[in-house]
Amino acid sequence: MSIVTRTVLLTSSVAVIVVVVAVAVSFLLINAAALQQSRERLSRLTDITAAALDRGGLGMDMGLGPSFLLPKELERTLVAEQITGYILSSDSVPPPGLSDSEMQKLMGGTLISSQGISSGGPVLIEGRKMSGDSALVLQLPAKVVGGSAQALLLRFGVALLLGLLISIPIGYWASRRLTRPLRAARQAANQMASGARDVLLIEEGPSEIADISEALNHLNTALAVAEGRQREFLLSVSHELRTPLTAVKGYGEALADGVIPPGEVTRTGVTLAAEAARLDRLVTDLLDLARIGAVNFQMTPLDTDLCEVVREAGEVWADRCARDRVQFRCDTPNNPLIAHVDPVRLRQVIDNLAENALRVSPVGSIIVLNIFADGPFAVIEVRDSGPGLTPEDIAVAFEPGALHERYRGVRPVGTGLGLALVGRMSVSLGGQALAGQAPEGGARFTVRLPLVG
Repeated sequence: MSIVTRTVLLTSSVAVIVVVVAVAVSFLLINAAALQQSRERLSRLTDITAAALDRGGLGMDMGLGPSFLLPKELERTLVAEQITGYILSSDSVPPPGLSDSEMQKLMGGTLISSQGISSGGPVLIEGRKMSGDSALVLQLPAKVVGGSAQALLLRFGVALLLGLLISIPIGYWASRRLTRPLRAARQAANQMASGARDVLLIEEGPSEIADISEALNHLNTALAVAEGRQREFLLSVSHELRTPLTAVKGYGEALADGVIPPGEVTRTGVTLAAEAARLDRLVTDLLDLARIGAVNFQMTPLDTDLCEVVREAGEVWADRCARDRVQFRCDTPNNPLIAHVDPVRLRQVIDNLAENALRVSPVGSIIVLNIFADGPFAVIEVRDSGPGLTPEDIAVAFEPGALHERYRGVRPVGTGLGLALVGRMSVSLGGQALAGQAPEGGARFTVRLPLVG
């Protein structure tokens, strides 16, 4: 059931309930008002008739009792309103609807205003003492009062029903108009799901619905940016994979064709092993990046001396940096820093950061691997004196392929897998990875890990 249909049904149901309640309340109010007005009018007519009879003489017949002379207009009014009159004396039998006690009170001069039951049904009764030993009683049938109230209520009910009938199409039109932005949002979402990225919604309608349109526009922009980065990332990974594959294929074909001199076979084998190792590292990084956060991502946390892990990594990277004529310094405290982490994954984080720093470091620059305690945390830093990072770079440093897309062709860049792995793996280790600017003038990457105890 559509929201338009539900809205129309809801508004119609509310309108019906309002009409029913209004009719019920109006019936009580109108009936009470009509009864009060009829009683007041009957009281005034009784006073007028009693006064006229006191001044008049014999003449017109009033239905029951003796004949008295009344003004023609008053007589027509009494007949038109179906009022029955009784002229009583102290010896008279009380008329229908009037009790003996009320009869005695009336003859004693008390005004009578009551209700009773006559042969024709319920009646309103008004009695007045006249001159001498006579009194006047006028009776108005209750059905006359109810008939006028019902007629008024019927007109009121018809007006409410017409209002209800008019409100249904108006409610449908209003619902269609209010939900038009929602239908546009649904269509835009379907287009976005089909791959369209040039969808732009007009932010209209109530603020809540306009917020949905604005959110979908932001989502569309974010999807376009994310997909662009993904394409660039896949292109860079494909390029990185193709390079060692080309070398492996070329050397493999050369070995198979026997074109490699016997003295070069060993060197060729070393080259093939290095390129295969490079391929293995790229594939491993891709798998780790895909598995982080999944159930099957393996972590074996142990109480580990972080200083020992950093020193072991420092020995390896000191040799690597020396071969590339880049200075390297490893600073560790004398006291152990114990954290409950997976030492293999932590070493993978350090190696990725060191490799990223070495890639952008020119000859003669410096790389610093440092660890120190900062309250309940251990802080591992990898700093360099390379080109560094801008504030915009820092914001996206750990997004896959973000820096590759930004600096491809400008300076040496990798696939972007390494930093993405560092960011996500640091979280899996229970810590956090941060990027910033180093005092050496380049980039600084920091991993904060909680210490034990």
